Amino acid sequence: MSAALDAQYGQITALLRSRLLAFVTAAFQASGAYRDADAAAFVEQVLPTVLGAQAQMGALTDAYLSQTIGAMLGTAATPAGVSLPEALRGVAPEEVYARPYRTVWSALAAGKSMTQAVAEGTTRLSQIASTDLQLARTSAAQQVGQARGGFSYYRRVLRGSYNCALCTIASTQRYSKERLMPIHPGCDCGIAPIPPGQAAQQVIDPGLLQAAHDAVAKGVGRSDAGGRAPDYRDVIVTREHGEIGPLLAVRRQNFTGPAQVPDLPGTAA
Repeated sequence: MSAALDAQYGQITALLRSRLLAFVTAAFQASGAYRDADAAAFVEQVLPTVLGAQAQMGALTDAYLSQTIGAMLGTAATPAGVSLPEALRGVAPEEVYARPYRTVWSALAAGKSMTQAVAEGTTRLSQIASTDLQLARTSAAQQVGQARGGFSYYRRVLRGSYNCALCTIASTQRYSKERLMPIHPGCDCGIAPIPPGQAAQQVIDPGLLQAAHDAVAKGVGRSDAGGRAPDYRDVIVTREHGEIGPLLAVRRQNFTGPAQVPDLPGTAA
């Protein structure tokens, strides 16, 4: 049941994500002159669908985790009944979803063509929308974890054929259910509870950790499955990123203010 349920949850949430991104991207690229009035009209058009998709992600995650935990512990699979805040980032969504227009304006002010400016705005919009879906997922997972006893940790579940090194390494670790799981903007990793007794150590998949570090070694010159040389904390760490909360980032890419955000791929969300 678990494998089938995992696959079904992954497929449904991936479809939800792709449909939302297609919808908001099409609406954005049909904006016309990309002026203030266009930004306001865009936000009014897409926000109900965006918030609906976030609520659906929360409900799907609640149902999936409740069934998984129930089967794992032999208890009832009743959903926890999660409730997501409208402002997942602590900032009004009306402000957040107008940001791609500011990206367009900044690009035009820098002398870029309209085509390039719109492309950059589209990229930022995709990052924002996908990050918010992941925030909905992690918020729901946290609420389910708080409502259900009998287990202590979650793990990250990689999706698709291609995953960034940060997610790959993170998937080898355990995460306390009481804490919001780290993410990076645009991440689409899933989550799953770890059965009691199977997460005695922080590293739950040393084989994958070794393989990930071997791949990283090709780029940085050295790696170590135990995370000592280089130090694991120098490869992947949790950092605060204001509105979206905990963020996965390599230590040398740590940032302190908005001016540095472009140096981190995807953090413009």
